[in-house]
Amino acid sequence: MYENQKGLIFTNDRCIGCNKCISVCPVIVANRAVKTEEGLQRIEVDGNKCIACGACFDACEHNAREFVDDTEEFFMALAKGERISILWAPAFAANYPNEYKKILGGLKKMGVNRIISVSFGADITTWGYIKYISEHNFTGGISQPCPAIVNYVEHYIPELIPKLVPVQSPLMCAAIYAKKYLNITDKLAFISPCIAKKDEINDPKNKGYVSYNVTFDHLIQYARKHHIKAEPAPNEIEYGLGSIYPMPGGLKENVYWFCGEQVFIRQIEGEKHAYEFLEDYKNRVLGGKKLPFMVDALNCAKGCIYGTGIEEEKTKTDDILYELQVIKEASKSNRRGSAWARRATPAQRLRNLNRQFARLDIKDFMREYTDKSDGNRIQVPNQSELNTIFADMNKNNTIQQHINCSACGYNTCVEMATAIHNGCNNKDSCVHYIKNVAEEEKERIQEISYEVEAKNEEMAKKNATIEEMVAEAYGEFNTLNISIDEMIDGNNNNADESTNISMAMLEVVNFCEDMRKSFGEIHELLEQLGGNNENITKVAAKTNLLSLNASIEAARAGEVGKGFAVVAQEIKTLSDVSRSAADDSSKNKDHIVTAMTRLMESSENLMKIVDNVNERITNLAASTEEIAASATMIGQVASELHMKFDRIKAL
Repeated sequence: MYENQKGLIFTNDRCIGCNKCISVCPVIVANRAVKTEEGLQRIEVDGNKCIACGACFDACEHNAREFVDDTEEFFMALAKGERISILWAPAFAANYPNEYKKILGGLKKMGVNRIISVSFGADITTWGYIKYISEHNFTGGISQPCPAIVNYVEHYIPELIPKLVPVQSPLMCAAIYAKKYLNITDKLAFISPCIAKKDEINDPKNKGYVSYNVTFDHLIQYARKHHIKAEPAPNEIEYGLGSIYPMPGGLKENVYWFCGEQVFIRQIEGEKHAYEFLEDYKNRVLGGKKLPFMVDALNCAKGCIYGTGIEEEKTKTDDILYELQVIKEASKSNRRGSAWARRATPAQRLRNLNRQFARLDIKDFMREYTDKSDGNRIQVPNQSELNTIFADMNKNNTIQQHINCSACGYNTCVEMATAIHNGCNNKDSCVHYIKNVAEEEKERIQEISYEVEAKNEEMAKKNATIEEMVAEAYGEFNTLNISIDEMIDGNNNNADESTNISMAMLEVVNFCEDMRKSFGEIHELLEQLGGNNENITKVAAKTNLLSLNASIEAARAGEVGKGFAVVAQEIKTLSDVSRSAADDSSKNKDHIVTAMTRLMESSENLMKIVDNVNERITNLAASTEEIAASATMIGQVASELHMKFDRIKAL
């Protein structure tokens, strides 16, 4: 889930980038400001730089920090049947006075082999410290039961490595004793109040004596969830004042118990003070100044009893201190010859302690340290580099470069610039840089606002002109609509009239056709009349001939023939009249035929003209319909434009 973060402590999804973790961390490069995919800032832990001091847990009110230990692995190994023995920290009894024995009993029931208190290992550590310091005149040595302190020295102040007392911590002394002197071959699990103990366990120079770091916090959660509880398991090894090592000044009290209070032991606790002290102590050592008999340094302000790996609610009261006081008094013995005898002098107690551990070889309990500063040293920028960083942050004068508001989490602007120089933060974390950017942006926005306002005024004028143009166009569109409507009506009327004319012309065509047929019939009748006239002429000619013959015969008859001569004369007259009438009729018939021919030709011409006119009227009607359709479409477009202008006008 957080695979991009390596180490014992990591940031979860609850981080909001508030910088409180940075403000309490003794290592300015152990936290990295990163951007999420959503563009938000969060503070992640750099596992290579973190010393696991746990200060961020106390500072973070969002519960955005979590830690890893070996609790799950320990129980899985136990379930598989691995042989495991337990070393438990004396702070376990102080934190859970009513539960710890039953939980240890429950672990015993689950298959744990042996259970040994690290208090006995603390007694060995005390013996080893006093023996080594006395035999080597090692004044000013720094105690090393605290792995966070050792981490800091190895990573960031390697100059002080020679001043770390080269004697193992209570845990490792107990583990070495279990392995070398009790011949325990089991894997060892440490029930621990400390997250950083995992680093000590994993140190290759500690030879893998301990396999699991099981913190109080995770153990108690697991034990309560799975109901791990049984009859109390007894302590296997008697121990003394080593039981008070977890309390502030516990080591100091042990040394006083054996060396007397005339020796000066410098006691220091707390994530902030301890590391500030170490930086100052480095200068003291390098400067050859006077040093104390030894330094009793712990990372946690209230000692290991309020360590980084205990439940948070345990840190809210002093109940644990009172429990530890009870353990302290119980650790002191009234038995003569004991290293813990109340009534003995410090010198007597020391002799008894040396006698108790006479069979131990101090070489078995010596520790070596490693300079881990390579790649971890904080790169301090020179003045030129600082100036470049400050220029990028818009801090261009001394005042701006020393605002030191600490909102970014660092004590000073120079520390912030140093963090940027080391690549673990960015200028966006500086509230004053953001403020300056915001002010510049505000000014820019103000300028844009003025420009927009001016453009708005110009636009308002243009809008007024546009409104006038729209109103004018609106009126013109109204007129256009009316004209289009009238044109549509006119075209529709024209189409109707064209259709009517076309129909009337069809009637004319029909009339001409009928007249042509009638002319044909008359022509036929005239032709018949011509035939009749010819017959009449022929009859008249014959009659005239008969009349002539009659007149001749009447003349021959004399008086007798006079009456017949009159008849012959009348017949002749009738013949002449008939021939004359036939001749006139033929002439009239010719005139009528000529006229009829002209009328038929005119009728045919008229029909051609009518057909031409009818075709044009038909085309005109079709064009009129097309014009009407186009006018209707124009009317629709005009109506749509009219509605759009209505909407524009409404805006």
